[in-house]
Amino acid sequence: MAQLYLIPTPIGNLEDMTHRAIRLLNEAELILAEDTRTSKKLLQHYQISTPMQSYHMHNEHHTTQGLVKRIAAGEVMALITDAGTPGISDPGFFLARACIQEGITVTCLPGATAFVPALVQSGLPNDRFVFEGFLPPKKGRQTRLAQIAQETRSTILYESPYKLVKTLNQLIEVCGADRLCAVARELTKLFEETQRGTLQEVADHYTNHPPKGELVIVLGGAIQETRKNHNHE
Repeated sequence: MAQLYLIPTPIGNLEDMTHRAIRLLNEAELILAEDTRTSKKLLQHYQISTPMQSYHMHNEHHTTQGLVKRIAAGEVMALITDAGTPGISDPGFFLARACIQEGITVTCLPGATAFVPALVQSGLPNDRFVFEGFLPPKKGRQTRLAQIAQETRSTILYESPYKLVKTLNQLIEVCGADRLCAVARELTKLFEETQRGTLQEVADHYTNHPPKGELVIVLGGAIQETRKNHNHE
């Protein structure tokens, strides 16, 4: 039966791989991997010998249709990325959409993703939230920051350790230094930590302690003027 599985892989701790994910990776006829060198370590750890092929942001546009034809002909494939759930700030959307358009069954397994634990352990409201992923590096960045400043829900951002302080300072400019935030670092790994406080406090911390590893910013929502007025009545 034609089938595409989107399979989350650990964001750090190899123990976060599920039994079902391991079984399906073994049963698939081909594993599409963002970086075969990275994924090879994971597959070797779980003694998975399924063949791999590269599928990443630089080749997905011109390889997707060929892969869809193979799946439609009956080949079962599994898509994995370097870490986390395919399609979440990683390749996966184009292939999933193309398969769905051809009537191919697409199944995404539940599993590791960085923003959920970062949000839940941030201490900020998580009943409603916005996932922004990585901000645009240049064009459209200021517009996006201005929109985020007005957002009343918690906002989740991904950021590299090299740009974290710059981004926090830009958020201070548009949101104010007192806006609450949390930055989660190295989730699921040995040196996992979450810094909580105002934007200024967290920016000061990472200015004095340059971060390493993958980072998730959780920004508290803006307080609407109507709520402020109501609270003062």
